[in-house]
Parts: sequence; structure tokens; C-alpha cells
Amino acid sequence: MVNRNPRLAALKAGYLFPEIARRRREFAVAHPEDPSKPETRIISLGVGNTTEPVLPRIDAGLVEGARKLGTVEGYSGYQDEGLPELRKKISEVFYSRAVAPNQTGQGKVSEGAFSIEEIFISDGAKCDIGRLQLLFGTGTPVAVQDPSYPVYVDGSVLIGAAGAWAETGYGGISYLPCTAENNYFPDLSLIPENSLIYFCSPNNPTGAAATREQLTELAAAARRKGCIIIFDAAYSEYIRDPALPKTIFEIPDARECAIEVNSFSKPAGFTGVRLGWTVVPRELRYAGGESVNADWARIMGTIFNGASNIAQAGGLAALTEEGQKEIRQLCDFYLENAALIRGALQKLGITCIGGDNSPYIWARFPGRDSWEVFAEILEKCRVVTTPGSGFGPSGQSFIRFSAFGHRADIEEACLRLETFGR
Repeated sequence: MVNRNPRLAALKAGYLFPEIARRRREFAVAHPEDPSKPETRIISLGVGNTTEPVLPRIDAGLVEGARKLGTVEGYSGYQDEGLPELRKKISEVFYSRAVAPNQTGQGKVSEGAFSIEEIFISDGAKCDIGRLQLLFGTGTPVAVQDPSYPVYVDGSVLIGAAGAWAETGYGGISYLPCTAENNYFPDLSLIPENSLIYFCSPNNPTGAAATREQLTELAAAARRKGCIIIFDAAYSEYIRDPALPKTIFEIPDARECAIEVNSFSKPAGFTGVRLGWTVVPRELRYAGGESVNADWARIMGTIFNGASNIAQAGGLAALTEEGQKEIRQLCDFYLENAALIRGALQKLGITCIGGDNSPYIWARFPGRDSWEVFAEILEKCRVVTTPGSGFGPSGQSFIRFSAFGHRADIEEACLRLETFGR
């Protein structure tokens, strides 16, 4: 018989979000809802899945994209790297700003634009993160923010990056603690040389957004140590502070040490539509001088046949002036939800960050086990959250609250949270 992949045995018992779903189901069975009592309904502030309908302009783009496929003139087949017009529009909308301001605070648009050969359309940031791990392969040292999105660690375990794994853990990965004590920005001296650095800003789960000075330090450390940054910018459209960078490529010389992954999922409600992109600059090279961009094109052409043409039509609609206006309004809606949750927690005297430039609130419960707090909130308030320990060792004693929800549910959850402090 074929043997099991030993790396699967090195994974934790269950991926965080399916484990939350399992515990929610068990609770629901043990505590059935009473239709006559709305307060018995379970409300989720846990998984970061968007809840509001696809925006009107974008919905129209999806419908039109589907309609065109039913015509001889409009039909299109494989588009491995993505529709050229969508790649061009992403460059214009998101990366015209990818230039450090000069002394007057201005920059030339042309300096920051990427060519379409550097932008690869995909079915989402999470999928691209997995393929990037395949690109760099077994034995590559890995450094991750702690806490961080679980896929960075689990995907690294599965591919065998960082070499041999201890039977009971992820011995080959360097964790970079991001705590209140260091303002949620890691000690860069802990980064191994010649490693991949997974960095997310605004961060999932903490909601912390890195400053320009911090990202400048990160890029400098990466170049000094011969590292490549995999920068996850999936929540960049939630940044409202104009001083905060929305892309790693606003930092000088980042084109020589960084790859950026982004997505339409959270700003445009594409979690079920599936559309994202990755930017791999031509300047990015391996230690031997070979092109990372060329290898990424080879990987994508080999194991991926391109994002749905219908989804890409929706992406084009999202990047129109009207579509961008709708996206900002939707992000503002979720940020208003975040402000309500954060306010409710602060009334209880709970210390938290996030919720201002991010849809997540990171709440601290000193000395307590995250899963125990999760269970208590579920029991007392019938509200589902996310235990911070599921995001890494530094997440212990924290709970992540997600602002993705209908306004009425958010308001009801905030009222219920008042009972948690009693």
C-alpha cells in the first residue's frame, strides 16, 4: 500500500476554522435554538467570511461576463495568467501609488506601475500562498509573524519548507512574536538568513497595520539577510489612515525582495466568487541570479488554468470608478461594525486593538486559555469568536472578533456581550 505523507502527521489535529465549526455544531446540538426566543440564535463573529450581497456594479459585471460567454464574439477559454485588461487595471488602480513620496509628499504615477507580466490573476490569496510555497519548495527556512494566518504555517509544513519536522511540532519555522510589548511588530533580528518571511498588513488576526517606517525596516532586513518577503495585503482596502502604506511596493527597493499577494475577497465580497492576484517583480532574483518571475509563470502555467472568466469580469467592474466607490462604502460598513464591537468590549474593560484600519478586533484576556474564553462567550452570549491560540503561540489569551456580519446581528451580539462581564 502507498504510505501516508508524513508531513500530514505533523499538522495540528484540526485546521482552526473547521474546528470552530465543529464546536459550534456540538453546542447547537446540546443547546437547541428556540424559534420563539430570538436570543437563543447563535451569532458568528468568528470566521472572516463576508456577509453582504455582491455590490450592484460588480454584480452587473458578473452577469455581463456570463452573458458574453454565451456568444461567439464574447466566448473565451483558458487565460492562465489572467485577462490582460484586468492585469493592466490592477496595475493602474492599486500600484500607481506604489512609489515612496518625495519631499513634497507626491510621487509620479508612472514610477509605481507594474507591467502586466508582473501581475498574475488567481482564484484568491490563500490559493496563491499555497502555490508560492510550492515554488520555493522543500528545505527553505520560513519565518512567520506570531500570531498569523494559519495557512502560512500549515502550508509550509505540507510542502516541507524548513527541512525535517519534529514529530510533535513545527521545529523548522521561526516564529516572530508580535505582542503588545513590541507594538505588534516583530524583532527582525529573529529572521533567519535566506528565508521566506510571511508578513500580513493589516494583520490577520491582530488588526495591526504596519507603518511606513516599520515596512522600510522589514524590507531592509530582508535585503540584508537575503530573504524574500511574501506580503499578504488582503485587507489593504480597509486602511483609512493615509500615513499607512497599502502595499509593500510603496517602500523603496521592495521590488528586489518582495512578492505581494492580494484579493478581491474581503473588500469586494468575493469570498465565494474567488479572484485574487500576485505581483512578482522582474527584479526579484534567487541567490543564483535566476528569475523568480519566470519560475512563477512556469508554476502557474503548469498547475493552474486561470481564474474564472466570469469572476474576472466582476473584477474589472470592481475596478471602475463606480465599483471602487461601492467597495469603499462596503469596507466602511464593516469598519462601522468593527467600531461597535470594539466599543462594546471596551465598555467591559477589555483591552483590544484593531477595528480602525482592519475588520478584526484583537481582544486580550490575560492569564486565560483562548479556547476556554471562546467556550464561555459561546455559552453565555451564544456568540462564536475565534480563539487567538489558533493563530500561533503569541495568540494565547486573546480572542479575535470579526466585523463581517449583518448590522442587526452585530448590534445584537454587542448587547449580548454585556452579559459576558457579569
